[in-house]
Amino acid sequence: MTIGIKSVVILVICFSLWTFNSSLAERSNGWMRVQLKKQLPDFKRATVTSLNVKHGYTDLESAISYMRNFIDIPFYGEINIGTPPQMFNLVFDTGSSNIWVPSSKCYFSIACYFHSRYNSRLSKTYTKRGNLCKVPYGSGFIAGFFSQDNFGVGDQIVTDQVFAEALTEKSIDLIFNKFDGILGLGFQDTSIGEADPIWYNMVQQGLINQKIFSIWLNHNPNDEYGGEIIFGGIDWRHYKGDHTYVPIADTGYWQIEIKGLDIAINSTGQCHNGCAAIVDSGTSLIGGPTMTVAQINHAIGAAGIVSLECKTIVSDYASRIWDLLISGLEPEKVCTQIGLCVFNNSGYTSGGIRTVVDGEFRKNSTVSPIPLCSLCEMAIVWLQVHIKEQKAKGKVLEFMNELCEKLPNPGQRSYVDCNKIGSMPPISFNIGNKAFPLLPEQYILKAKQGCSRVCFSGFVPVDVAQPQGPLWILGNIFLGAYHTVFDFGNREIGFAKAA
Repeated sequence: MTIGIKSVVILVICFSLWTFNSSLAERSNGWMRVQLKKQLPDFKRATVTSLNVKHGYTDLESAISYMRNFIDIPFYGEINIGTPPQMFNLVFDTGSSNIWVPSSKCYFSIACYFHSRYNSRLSKTYTKRGNLCKVPYGSGFIAGFFSQDNFGVGDQIVTDQVFAEALTEKSIDLIFNKFDGILGLGFQDTSIGEADPIWYNMVQQGLINQKIFSIWLNHNPNDEYGGEIIFGGIDWRHYKGDHTYVPIADTGYWQIEIKGLDIAINSTGQCHNGCAAIVDSGTSLIGGPTMTVAQINHAIGAAGIVSLECKTIVSDYASRIWDLLISGLEPEKVCTQIGLCVFNNSGYTSGGIRTVVDGEFRKNSTVSPIPLCSLCEMAIVWLQVHIKEQKAKGKVLEFMNELCEKLPNPGQRSYVDCNKIGSMPPISFNIGNKAFPLLPEQYILKAKQGCSRVCFSGFVPVDVAQPQGPLWILGNIFLGAYHTVFDFGNREIGFAKAA
């Protein structure tokens, strides 16, 4: 059976009309689609951006800022600013709320000269605002002033958007990235200064009909296409099955609750009573409590450091902690009972960093000290699950001592054997009473080093004090595995397996 020329022409015309009509339908339905690019891992950049930082944080802002040290595998999209349009590559960041781009007036920061710079004198739609601002970012910050102009996002124009022109970019990792700046997708509560987040203005200006945006990331290393973000809609081609929706906490962040964390089929004991998690598209990796990341390191054979503070907890306190928990003492009072923490209505506080050598941290160390109070709190969470499982005390304490030799070095990579990725276990987060596993091919990152490659874990330590902690930060490793819908109308987030 053959198809005539007329039939072929008719098919081509029909397909073209269908494509055209689909495009019009998208616009009429209030969709704004932005294709994303990606920057593949590079060993030199991964090494330079690994900075030594402290273990503990008292607030979410500091923890999220710390995670920006690892933004060396970003996904970013092209937008334009002004009339006529000036083009910029920006990271679409759910972990922050402000927009900033380098200013043409940025003369004294080297990073500005590596990226596109906004020139207000060239735009007919520019409005001067002038108020000064400073935004923390990774190992440094950007500082500048607010301006107002039109933003081209997809095929639509968001008018009168307030953003920051950066005069100073004090962060070495900004030099090595291909993106020019940040487009924050967080809430007004976390916005610095007078700027409304851009999706607020999209709604107010009637550019999108649904109060959602969805993100699909393409982690295929052989594909230059990085994925896409859609404002106002969901593309069914980017996911499989149904989305599982969970409510967000009223904190100003895209924060959800995790109900558990498993390595293969074994519980880590983390989040048994619930943990907070920030869904952060501006972060490459996954951050979580040190002791749990140590368990993951141990399970996947990742390199770590020996912590004398951790070994002190095991040798001097762990047996007593076990006995106090068995006796029925409330877990939140145990560390106070043995003198490692002070407990008040806000949770544990430490009067200072208690260490193992004459009250001082070991000299000539590049690793920040870990407060014994924090380690005591981690030990309680970990021991509780093993007591519940009726495991032998001696075996549990022996394994805890092994974990003390696998603690992740903050700011440094946890390297693994590339040849053993296939034998590593899945790591599963329980969200909305459903398991969301990450396979080793998803949580192990590969970077080129000359003609060879190196592999490292996608999990890094972030310890946030109570009451906000324990906290997890789910970056693009998680978003790459699961298509994500950010529903700001219903204040919930939906996850479905990415297609």
